[in-house]
Amino acid sequence: MTSKLQVYAMPGNDARADALAARLGDAAARAALELHHFPDGESLVRVQPPAGPAALVCTLRDPDRLSVPLLMAAATLRELGAGSVGLVAPYLAYMRQDRAFEPGQAVSARIYARWLSAHFDWLLTVDPHLHRIASLEQVYTLRARVVHAAPAVARWIAAQIRRPLLIGPDAESRQWVADVAARIGAPMLVLDKQRRGDLDVSSSLPELAQWRQRTPVLLDDIASSGRTLAVVLEQLRAQGLADAVCVVTHGLFARDALPVLRAAGAARLACTDSVDPPPGVERIELDGELAEALRDIAAPQPGATS
Repeated sequence: MTSKLQVYAMPGNDARADALAARLGDAAARAALELHHFPDGESLVRVQPPAGPAALVCTLRDPDRLSVPLLMAAATLRELGAGSVGLVAPYLAYMRQDRAFEPGQAVSARIYARWLSAHFDWLLTVDPHLHRIASLEQVYTLRARVVHAAPAVARWIAAQIRRPLLIGPDAESRQWVADVAARIGAPMLVLDKQRRGDLDVSSSLPELAQWRQRTPVLLDDIASSGRTLAVVLEQLRAQGLADAVCVVTHGLFARDALPVLRAAGAARLACTDSVDPPPGVERIELDGELAEALRDIAAPQPGATS
């Protein structure tokens, strides 16, 4: 008889873990995890002993703070008898640095992948920030499953925005913009971007007079500093287009990103709940897509025992 999947939540991930376990019904059960921080900054992890395969739910919004206790939890579950240990990380950190751009730089995408691959049997995530890496399997040695946010984003735009014009702020966004545009039959365009630093970004926007009767919808996979989207918003405002909407998959919104985007002309902001949206940002839910993928990837593998 197959044991239930034990679903553990790292701090801040309880609601997502509850939702996934509920959607899996009799195939899953919630289990307890406690994290204590000592005054000197070290962590102590305590987990309920597993009664079957285990899944840790941890979106990696703040990876430097979360990664050490996450790996401790995975190792402890293994020591306590979990036949397999998986990671549900709707936002997967450390994907931007996929090569050394300057001599001596750490290629963090590959290093972080080795760390996670050493502790987990499988990984479930949402649209990782891939550029020169074609797929997670190029850097991860575990089984990986990617949930695509385009269907949920397309449904949200179709329900919320009348006559949208989809705009990708850079070439890297083309794949997401094209997918969503095809699903809802909307026109699209993708801009060229030049980045000279974390907060120094420029892009070129063509004449958009023919699209004045449409609502601009900026689509991107990640909003961190917000500067990439802000540059486009300011150019849209200068051309006299309707108030724009920004929709992103992973809404990190670091530091002053939200006020920067508001000041640049974002009438509405929405993101998937791969990371909990902050106040004032509309939520696009992914629990259904994640639960379906979790049921599949956590299923016992041929020849495995439980």
